[in-house]
Amino acid sequence: MNKMRFLSAVGAAVAIAAAVACGDNTTRSTGWEFSRNMYDPLGYNPDQPNPNFKDGKTAQIPPPGTTPVGFERFPYSASTEDYERAGEELVNPLQRTQETLAQGEALYQVYCAVCHGPEGRGDGPITKDRRLESKSESRQLENYPPPPSYAKSDGINSSRGGLMAELTDGKIYHTITYGLNMMGSHASQLSPEERWKVVMYVRELQKK
Repeated sequence: MNKMRFLSAVGAAVAIAAAVACGDNTTRSTGWEFSRNMYDPLGYNPDQPNPNFKDGKTAQIPPPGTTPVGFERFPYSASTEDYERAGEELVNPLQRTQETLAQGEALYQVYCAVCHGPEGRGDGPITKDRRLESKSESRQLENYPPPPSYAKSDGINSSRGGLMAELTDGKIYHTITYGLNMMGSHASQLSPEERWKVVMYVRELQKK
C-alpha cells in the first residue's frame, strides 16, 4: 500500500512539473542567476564615466615620470634637429645574427618593399604603372613617386641631405618611427625591436 502511495505521489509530481514546464513562458520566473558578476563586470571601460576619480573619467593620464606597461619611450621629436640627434646618438641594440637579419628581411618585405622595392632601390610595385582591369572598367591607377635608393652604387641623396647609403641606424629608426614625406609612421605596425630588425636589414641593402 505504501508503495502505491509513493508511486502516486511521484506521478503527481511529474505531472505538475510537466504542466508548469509547458505553461505560459511570460509568467515563469528565471530563477537565480549563477555568477551575475560574469555578466555585469565591475570594471569600467576606458571611455565610461567613473565616479572614483575627481574628473569623472576612467582613462587617466599616467603620473609624471612613469612609463606604462609595454610602452617604450622615444626621447626624440619628429623635428629635423632630433632626426640629426638620433642619427648621432642611437645605435642598433640588437646583435647581428643570421636569424635576426632574416627576421628583419621578412619585416622589410611586408612593410617596406611595396614602396622601396625588394632590394631597396625605390622600385616597389606601388611606384610602377598599374592598371585596373575588370569586366566593368579599365583605368589607370595612381602611382606614387619612387623613394630614393638605398644602394651605395646608386649614390642617391636623402631628401634631408646626405647619401641614402650613409644613413645611420638612428636616422633610419627615426624615419620608421615618424615617417617622412609620403611615408607614414610605422610605429603602430612595428614594435621597437621589429624596427631595429628592419634597420639592420636596410643597412645590408645600403652595401649593395
